[in-house]
This record gives sequence, structure tokens and C-alpha cells, in this order.
Amino acid sequence: MSHAVNYVGDMTDALFDFSDQVVVITGGSRGMGRSMALAFAERGANIVVASRKIEACEAVAREVEALGRQALPVACHVANWDDVGRLVDAAYERFGKIDVLINNAGMSPLYKKVSDVTEELFDKVVGVNLKGPYRLMALVGERMVEAGSGSIINVSSTASEQPTPHAEPYAASKSGLNSLSRSFAHAFGPTVRVNTIIPGPFLTDISKAWDLEAFEKIAKEQYALERGGQPDEIVGAALYLAGPASTFTTAAEIRVDGGT
Repeated sequence: MSHAVNYVGDMTDALFDFSDQVVVITGGSRGMGRSMALAFAERGANIVVASRKIEACEAVAREVEALGRQALPVACHVANWDDVGRLVDAAYERFGKIDVLINNAGMSPLYKKVSDVTEELFDKVVGVNLKGPYRLMALVGERMVEAGSGSIINVSSTASEQPTPHAEPYAASKSGLNSLSRSFAHAFGPTVRVNTIIPGPFLTDISKAWDLEAFEKIAKEQYALERGGQPDEIVGAALYLAGPASTFTTAAEIRVDGGT
């Protein structure tokens, strides 16, 4: 009996052991990205933290290093084709590999009516939410295939499946990301898995612009858990999809939405 208990314990540890793996996280300097970065570091991974502001990346990198892991902060605007290339080159130059890519960076602008959305704003939203992940998946995924393994996780949104007013470009770009995930899962299979996390409303920096009183009322009335999510509540899904616990899971979409 004692042997069985130890075996189960060992297997549980192995399913979420990322020792010496390299995890790249865009939008990794705050919110859900930061929570994922620290969670993977706590489980042995070295982290590439990417976002637009290098100072914010460096702050998270110091937190990762305080956990005894290596970290590489990289300033990267994922809507910029060349920036993405430089991010990938920097990661491979430093670590020689990428085991997990998490496309977490996202942009959801506020506007009063749809005609207020300028061409520039529309292009920025699509660039961050769709073009950047495409380019990163293309560059990293092909090298993962050559290496014989890898996991790619795209962070989408419930807006991709339940579009609402005042989020049209955002919802459309995230819906496109869902499609890209399924397509790349087939393009890179069977050696590389590509999956999607579909978060509901999370109380990150973006929620500071919400009418929180109105949101809490809606949550009480319409959400099964009656609240918004906290950044660290995305971690379980990311760890599952990134590692050996999900070896038969690809082209999947996992909602982490509090029952919205």
C-alpha cells in the first residue's frame, strides 16, 4: 500500500515538473502573465518575460531569479514583426531552446461607439491579439517540430465565443486566435501541441477601467461563481496544457470563466 501511495505522489509531481524547461510568456510582466511566469518558475522552469516595457519585464525577471531560476527580460511589441523575430532569437541565443510558448499579450480598447474605432486602433488590436501570436507560433513552432516536442498555449477570451457590444475588434481578433490555434495544432502535430485557454472576466489591470459596481451586480446575477477571476486562477490550466498531464490534448479550448 505504501508503494502505491508513493507512486501516485511521484506521478503527480512529474506531471507538473518543468525543471530546466524554457517558457516564453508574452504579456508576462503583469496580471495573468506574471502569475504564470512565477508558477512555472516555482516548478523549475526558466522564464523569458516579454512585454512592451523593459522595466516591467525586469521586475518580474527578478522575482523569477529570487525563486532560483534563470530569467530573460525582453522588450517586445508583439504587433511588430521584427520585434517578434528579435524575441525568438534572444530566447534561443540565451537558452538554446523553447519548450513552452504562451501567447498571453492582449489588447482590448475602450470606445463609446463602433464608429469611434479608427483604422489605427483597429490595426493595433488585430496586431497584438492575432498577428503577433501568428508570427510567434510560426517561428517557434517550426523549431519545436525540429526539436521533437513543444507546447504552445494561446490565451483567448470568452468574447471570442460570446461577443458583446463595445468589444468588436477585440472579440473578432480573439475568435481568429481560436481558429489559428486549431490550424497550427494540425500543422505542427504530432510532435507539438497547440491549445487555447479562454478566460472569462479577470480582475487584472484592465478591470480598473470597468464600472466595478455594475460588474459585480452582473456577476452575482449571471455567473456561476458570482465573481471575477484573480490572476493566479489561470495558472492551473496553463500548467496542465504545458506539460505531460495533457499529452493527448491538442486543438482544445479550455474555458476558465467562472461559469459565465
